[in-house]
Amino acid sequence: MNLNVLKLKLSPLLCVLLLMLATSGCFWRHHRAVAQTRPASTGPIVTPDASLSARVISVNTVGQFVVLNFPSGELPKTEQKLFLYRAGLKTAELRVTGPQSENNTVADIVSGEAQVGDAVRDQ
Repeated sequence: MNLNVLKLKLSPLLCVLLLMLATSGCFWRHHRAVAQTRPASTGPIVTPDASLSARVISVNTVGQFVVLNFPSGELPKTEQKLFLYRAGLKTAELRVTGPQSENNTVADIVSGEAQVGDAVRDQ
């Protein structure tokens, strides 16, 4: 077999192999770039509710104050404003005066009216 004939037979095979090698490198580089630019999965974002909430357990209409019960053990600060809601509607504004005992505290009624069972929030 002649050396020139061998070169002619290997030449197309060598070209095909080099072409495959060159294009496969570009493919993997492009595939990696696409995979890195995909956004992370966007699931729901959950944030805890850190607001204060309480219930009115006693109302003194003569002294214009209420006794509030906070279920979580976190009591508001003295002089903090709170808002009283009944059936989803704001019915009164309160100002915490104290004293505080366990989960209960006293608040003055600044404006509006209160009833036992009303919801109280700081927002």
